[in-house]
Amino acid sequence: MVFLAKGKRGKVYLKGGIATKKSQPFRVMNEVYWLKILNKHKIGPTLVSYTENSFSYQFVKGEEILKWAEKANKKSIIKVLKAVIKQCEAMDILMVNKKEMNHPYKHILISNDKPVMIDFERCKLTSNPKNVNQFFQFLINSKMSSLLKEKGIIMDKKEVQALLKEYKKTRNKKTLNKLLSFLN
Repeated sequence: MVFLAKGKRGKVYLKGGIATKKSQPFRVMNEVYWLKILNKHKIGPTLVSYTENSFSYQFVKGEEILKWAEKANKKSIIKVLKAVIKQCEAMDILMVNKKEMNHPYKHILISNDKPVMIDFERCKLTSNPKNVNQFFQFLINSKMSSLLKEKGIIMDKKEVQALLKEYKKTRNKKTLNKLLSFLN
């Protein structure tokens, strides 16, 4: 097993195509709990096995979203962003708040133009999930915003914010589709 990375709450090791994350038992069990649920919706890396202090999953060989987007073309960026938003919507429907979606620099890896979210240790059940809203905030309020403009993807910040307020209240598909229309 080879040391791969150290995060705020754990260490990740790699052996073959399997990554193993070691952390505190309550963090491990929370992430395992959510991965079992989210994997059924094709969200997150595929869980392989777990113990009290660690869990293993299919290693995701990909680039962090911002680094990937710098090199990607407009069509690929739109495809990936829509896929991320679809995953965020699924988590919102499941009443899961991933957290970190307003600054997912290291939490979304892109592999073959497919996004894979990682790090679900802080996930929790909530009556007010914010995944879609937080991800759109990332798109309009971060380095990603200027990168999208460079690629010809223009998002009217005030209009997006107004739609996000509406989506937060209603969570209806019509409002989400209006938000997605910025990604054309």
